[in-house]
Amino acid sequence: MPEIDLFTRLGVALAIGLMVGIERGWKARGVEDHRRAAGFRTYGLAGLLGGVSGVLAPTFGGPFVGLVFIAFSAAFVAFHWIEAQIRGAASATSVVAGMLTFLLGALAAVGQVQAAIAAAVAMTVLLALREPLHRWLAALTWEEIRAALILLVMSFLLLPLLPDRAVDPWGAVNLHEVWLLAIMIALISFAGYVAVRAFGDRLGILLTAAAGGLASSTAATLTFARLARGHPLAANLLAGGVLISGAVMLVRVGVIAGALNPGLIGVLWLPLALAALVQAGVALSLIRAASRQPTDQPTAQLAITNPLAVATSLRLAGFIVVVMLAVELVQRVWGGGGVLAVAALAGVADVDAITISIARAEAVAALAAPAILLAVAVNTAAKAVMAAWLGGAAIGLRVALGSLAALVAGAAAFFAGG
Repeated sequence: MPEIDLFTRLGVALAIGLMVGIERGWKARGVEDHRRAAGFRTYGLAGLLGGVSGVLAPTFGGPFVGLVFIAFSAAFVAFHWIEAQIRGAASATSVVAGMLTFLLGALAAVGQVQAAIAAAVAMTVLLALREPLHRWLAALTWEEIRAALILLVMSFLLLPLLPDRAVDPWGAVNLHEVWLLAIMIALISFAGYVAVRAFGDRLGILLTAAAGGLASSTAATLTFARLARGHPLAANLLAGGVLISGAVMLVRVGVIAGALNPGLIGVLWLPLALAALVQAGVALSLIRAASRQPTDQPTAQLAITNPLAVATSLRLAGFIVVVMLAVELVQRVWGGGGVLAVAALAGVADVDAITISIARAEAVAALAAPAILLAVAVNTAAKAVMAAWLGGAAIGLRVALGSLAALVAGAAAFFAGG
């Protein structure tokens, strides 16, 4: 091994130990000297010891590193046991951190420098975020933890078992891709759920509407419409919330379509962006008007169920499969007109499934952008009808006017560009 390379690897091993030592030493800064088992210097030496062991391994044989590691771990544990007896508090975190520091030093010494540095950074971040991570864990409910664990198990255990090929006679449905896409949508929706859980829905209609647009703009519309039925003086505020959620939905559709088919970005971005800006502009003007008038101004309590619930993901996956088959069969029988009809029907209930199905379907690539925009337009109009039906004429008229302005702007941008 060239001498300069040897010094570099040992330097990285020492730096890893010092980085961990800074974090551990800062945490134990209140402990009197000679009453703590390890600090800044000890962790630096642990990393260097691992590095030297890794360098000497080719000379003394592979088991040499293991023997040194066992001896180091025994001494490290012994001193931490003594510290625990003195302080009356025990923790395995520093012991594990010391052992891992030694091993990462050895890993750097044998040439895996980048992996060792990345692992050391990850370890230091985890150690430094002890209090925030504990607070975050304490804030979770058992239902959230259980749903996330079940989905993780299904994703990492079931996903590899699903065939990564078409399973139907028409070559339209790939179960592996369907499940991956369902997970992607669930994670996007989870961002809205986290926003409500982290900041609280009482921060206002604006935050709740934005979170609802990420999770389900239809659910947000239904919630605000029901509130408007009991709070008619807050029609401006609640209509603004509906339009904000719709604007976020437009952005979400663009992101999903662009991620699945980058070729659609050039066609979709201007109509979707312009429509979202118009909706957001009308929404903000309504919210500003609401702030200038006396009103009961209720806070919307958006009832978003956990988007990582397995049943939700399974229903979405099933709907995606149905839409995929419908798009393929209709295209074979009736051609492009039939695909647009399927897009319009699917858009009444959901835009994600038709967006995913159309964006990835090569057979209807020429109709992908018009079909997605048609589904979005139908969904936007359907939410205006829902608002009027559940919330009354006051909120329904405001949502309808804002939606109409957005649709006109988006259509003008699409036809001007095409």
